[in-house]
Amino acid sequence: MQAFGTGHSQAVSMEIAGRAGGLVPTNMLAIRDVVMYGGERPENVDRLIERDPAVARRVYDLAPIQPEDIFVIASNSGGNGSIAEMAELVKRNGHQLIAITSLAHSTAITSRHPSGRRLFEIADVVIDNCAPYGDSVLELPGGGSVCAVSSITSALAVQLMVAEVVKRQLAAGVTPPVYLSANVPGGDEHNDELEARYAGRIRRGFA
Repeated sequence: MQAFGTGHSQAVSMEIAGRAGGLVPTNMLAIRDVVMYGGERPENVDRLIERDPAVARRVYDLAPIQPEDIFVIASNSGGNGSIAEMAELVKRNGHQLIAITSLAHSTAITSRHPSGRRLFEIADVVIDNCAPYGDSVLELPGGGSVCAVSSITSALAVQLMVAEVVKRQLAAGVTPPVYLSANVPGGDEHNDELEARYAGRIRRGFA
């Protein structure tokens, strides 16, 4: 499984890839991959780069992707250029795509992608994180609001999805390849053994 998100939605990818209680055959894709794996200088990565569709192709090409891989793309707004472009790349390359997004927000905005499409319009499966337009839920007396919820609701959705995958594996007689915490006895050995099974398919740490 390949997971991609920008901004705070990177936290959703972190819920999927490389964490205790999660599935081992997973990767987190991020815009910073163009620096970590692609040799780009950090000062050349603009703070608004998530709006640039072109960066999605660079991130996709750097990843260890196989034709059978499933993608999860998380984006509360679903309208930035890199998000919509990654979604279109995923579909053009024949992958199944799960989107985690706020339908309340995404249906109220104009896409920054040249196609005019938003993430929920491209994905095969759409999971609504139920965050409101603007994400935060407590209105302030002078305008604006605080307490964003999309990271929390999206993380819950991801963990429920993992639970369903594991349930189906157990029903099929398959032992789920699940991480143990590295902070319990035997955790490192357990995780190293499973990661070796997927050598070349997953990446952990730095290039």
